[in-house]
Amino acid sequence: MSRSPDRRRRPAYSRRPREFYWLWIAATATYGVGDIVSTIAFLEYVPTVGEANPVVALALDSFGLGGLVALKIAVYLVMLWISVSGARDGDAFLYYFPPVLLTLVGASLTASNVRLLWLA
Repeated sequence: MSRSPDRRRRPAYSRRPREFYWLWIAATATYGVGDIVSTIAFLEYVPTVGEANPVVALALDSFGLGGLVALKIAVYLVMLWISVSGARDGDAFLYYFPPVLLTLVGASLTASNVRLLWLA
């Protein structure tokens, strides 16, 4: 009995590129743009209140707004790497979890910042 050659299945981002892009567009819009813009607005317009997240506060104190952006980019790239690795390994959880998590966290943080900005 002969066996067919081992043909690996293409990663999900190659088979469904639109899905991959939309997952990461949502993560970028909420975690990247929404949270960064609302955090900057909150810090600029309500200077009496500081950043609650100690890691973000350290980045802001040490490097200013560039530190905030650099930290966000670093987290984003690590999560993108996890997602791509999961897709290559055929692990649906690792493929979907990072962009969905960033989208939910970004939406939550953005909403919280906007709410606090509104109440201030």
